[in-house]
Amino acid sequence: MKWTKSEIAFPGLGIGEFTVDRIAFTIFGKEVAWYGVIIAMGMLAAIAYVMYRTKEYEGISTDDVIDFALFIIVFGVIGARLYYVVTDGGYHSLRDVIAIWEGGLAIYGGIIAGGITAVVVCFIKKIRFQCFLDMLAPAVMIAQAIGRWGNFCNGEAFGEQTDIFIRMQLTNKLTGMQTICVHPTFLYESLWNVIGFVLLNYFYRKRKFDGQIVLGYFAWYGFGRMFIEGLRTDSLYVGTFRISQVVGLVSCVLAVAALVYFTFFGNAKRYASASFKAGAEEAAIAKANGGGMLEINVDESVEAGAEESAEDASADESNDEKTDDENKEISE
Repeated sequence: MKWTKSEIAFPGLGIGEFTVDRIAFTIFGKEVAWYGVIIAMGMLAAIAYVMYRTKEYEGISTDDVIDFALFIIVFGVIGARLYYVVTDGGYHSLRDVIAIWEGGLAIYGGIIAGGITAVVVCFIKKIRFQCFLDMLAPAVMIAQAIGRWGNFCNGEAFGEQTDIFIRMQLTNKLTGMQTICVHPTFLYESLWNVIGFVLLNYFYRKRKFDGQIVLGYFAWYGFGRMFIEGLRTDSLYVGTFRISQVVGLVSCVLAVAALVYFTFFGNAKRYASASFKAGAEEAAIAKANGGGMLEINVDESVEAGAEESAEDASADESNDEKTDDENKEISE
């Protein structure tokens, strides 16, 4: 009989020992793991978030979001699995490669494959991919925050032994049935992602250009993952380097560099909020302007609006003066 349970406690937090079974339930004799259930919950939360954001825009429908979800989830899972198989190197048959129900998904593979899929679908549907990725980034962040609790249920993805106050006491097959106290790295990453989700949402309406939020995602997640990965005991390596740690560092550095460039030196634009797709009116304007897409710089649009308001006010004042003069002439 295989061991499916973990004995867990958080003595530094005053939480005594309790048992967590990795199996949620069985259906038709097949075991369904909590890991899969929680990952599915994260995906649903991400879809719900993107649907919430689409209400603020025209040109992208609920059907579009569902299409995106179907393609991104399928290819994201395939990418996560292939990334893990390639970097782990311990798979020797096709059956081993496709057996995702036995575990073995790498989040960076899912992000890379899912991101490429999202861009391709955006081009097919004529949706500005920078805008969509800005909506998708916080959704991925909250999905990751939820998904890490699947690792908790499996009693995996923990760190080195420690005696800090937030230590997790763990006994399961992965510890050799020995009771040890370790860094709960799943919890660190989950909390880091929750904070990141809050920050990305705060800056969402304040962004200066399309693509700023997704760059913020890579900067935030890469920075946190770089340090958290250094505590884990199950990292994937290339030589002496932890792959996820290196990818996190590179992602963070490149994202921060891009943010600085586009914020202070670049000419990146932010489109008007109602123009995910070129509608009939926008298409007509674009055609009149030589076929180019209509771009709206946020600062320029605000200034233009202020100028138009001032001109309207001046015109109204002139009309009022003219009316007063006419009424005076009539009375005389």
